[in-house]
Amino acid sequence: MTWSVEPRRSSAESTGMRVALGQGATPSDEYLAFARQLGLSGVQFNTPLIPGERRWELPDLIALRERCESYGLRLEAIENVPNTFYEKAMLGLAGRDEEIENLQFTIRNLGKAGIPILGYNFLPGSVWRTSIAGSGRGGALVSGFDLAVATDPARSAEVFVSRRDRRIEGAKDSFVQGAHFRRDLEIDDEAMWSHYRYFIDAIAPVAVEAGVRLALHPDDPPVPTLGGIARIFRSVDALKRALEINPSPALGLDLCLGTVSEMGGEASVLEAVEYFGKRGQIVYVHFRDVRGTVPRFEECFLGEGNYDPLRVMQALRSVDFTGFVLDDHVPHIVNDSDYSHRGRAHAIGLIQGLLSAVTHEAGQEV
Repeated sequence: MTWSVEPRRSSAESTGMRVALGQGATPSDEYLAFARQLGLSGVQFNTPLIPGERRWELPDLIALRERCESYGLRLEAIENVPNTFYEKAMLGLAGRDEEIENLQFTIRNLGKAGIPILGYNFLPGSVWRTSIAGSGRGGALVSGFDLAVATDPARSAEVFVSRRDRRIEGAKDSFVQGAHFRRDLEIDDEAMWSHYRYFIDAIAPVAVEAGVRLALHPDDPPVPTLGGIARIFRSVDALKRALEINPSPALGLDLCLGTVSEMGGEASVLEAVEYFGKRGQIVYVHFRDVRGTVPRFEECFLGEGNYDPLRVMQALRSVDFTGFVLDDHVPHIVNDSDYSHRGRAHAIGLIQGLLSAVTHEAGQEV
């Protein structure tokens, strides 16, 4: 099936807090038309399928932006380069300097291509879950995590790892059971912090020069270690430390509310919004939630998790957040697609309603 969409001029400027469609891999007709049909002004991509085994070239990035603009959509951000682009840098292995140079090249090209944000993680082991089951509301398919299962060597094969290098067509997370990235390393907190400082000190000045903001995603799940590798961005205090290590104006957060909720529920979420929002360090927001906190939690629909979505949206408004908010990790509902179009439409509609409500509360136009 194809869609005929009348192009409109894409607004290059940000116009305040807004909702974007997120986590796509390719700028397909379906993806871009879906965003337009939902009334959105922008899109984001997660580990997009762009040519390049070590870095991204300028013509490919320009083509991605122009493709979005042909649908009247702003390309808000790219989240994540492939793990293989900087795995040695995360792990502190020989060859990291070459990887960092390639990432600097990619960041410069993002700036030249007019793509203003690069979301990133410092999570060589990726996102882990220990269940993907129909345990959500009405039998919706949701993912869950149990630290006791994840740390039991006898149950290693039960772990699901997000492997975007083995992407399921149309899907975002592509959880693959038993597909751990590394099983041969032991890296403690001190070493991971050292690797991060080396990495960020090298790329932050380039981001400033290129006019690109770098948005760090918290570690999901936020536990001390998995697979022998420390997960250092596991608390709000750790995120504060990350932004204090290098005070570059290019650095901020991809504030994943679901991951912060995993840390300590609504209290942690509101603390993060208040602290980082007042400092202008929230670049964009993943608006999702879970039930429970570490060591055990489960994804869920917005409104049935740890935090009150309206209260959090009001908090974002109160700190004058003017970036974009997107869907993420939505439950997979009946007759859904691999991308979870139905689940995402439900989540985005709710987020749009929340934003409209707090905008009217503030006496502003949507």
